[in-house]
Amino acid sequence: MTEKSTRIAQSEENNTFRKLSIQVGLNGLSFCVLDTISNKILAFEKVSFKTQSTPYLMLKELKAILNQKNDIGSDFSEVVVIHKNNMFSLVPKPLFNTDELPNYLKFNAKIMANDLIAFDEIPNQEMVNVYVPYTNINNYIFELFGEFEFKHSGTVLINKLLNQTRLSPEPICYIQVAEKEMEMMVVAEKKLIFYNQFEFKTKEDFLYYLLFSLEQLQMNPEKIQLKLFGSIEEGDPIYNLCHQYVKQVSVFVPNNPSFPLDELENDAIDFTILSAL
Repeated sequence: MTEKSTRIAQSEENNTFRKLSIQVGLNGLSFCVLDTISNKILAFEKVSFKTQSTPYLMLKELKAILNQKNDIGSDFSEVVVIHKNNMFSLVPKPLFNTDELPNYLKFNAKIMANDLIAFDEIPNQEMVNVYVPYTNINNYIFELFGEFEFKHSGTVLINKLLNQTRLSPEPICYIQVAEKEMEMMVVAEKKLIFYNQFEFKTKEDFLYYLLFSLEQLQMNPEKIQLKLFGSIEEGDPIYNLCHQYVKQVSVFVPNNPSFPLDELENDAIDFTILSAL
């Protein structure tokens, strides 16, 4: 696996006012530490797996990192875990019933009889995100830190992007780009139309998922605004290929007033993990 670690600042004081955000997924792990007094990012670390991992190996890697004496540390006032996976389903709130959780997922994901199923309510959207968290990760974090908060990555991203989207009659397609993953979200008039995650190997895979999704939504690539963010810049192969098929393409810098992305020393910190702090 490839590991990239960056120390942003050191703080020997106020350890009890530090908040830890961890994003866990089969393609990698991310850690971010916030000083809640100064509202500054103290440390960030990211591990990318060369091949897709398993929940067992992911936990083993997580333990190895948290057991090291590194910049992440061990004393926190708050801990939040973000589960990033495609084992989720968005359910309209009027149709949501806590007794039916497995039924919401059985057509979208392969679930086991003993899987724990959780859900997050998405504020102001009358929508619930039903998903399977990594139970072994949650159990370990509870043993290590006690009570903590956990949620699905889609919940975090949908909530943050909807809050900053301006009212526009034309649909907007946001895609957060990672090394092997893309999170695609379509918004119209500040309402969520579509959200999904895809894994891709080539830029052609990326384009296929984009155009196929737009086709299913009956949206014209000539009219939709495509806003790419994350591990992408203008002129990248993915950006250039998308521009051949979608007229309005731009690199988007999400607005996070607490931690402006364009001012952070480490641009590898992704928007989702920042938004969970």
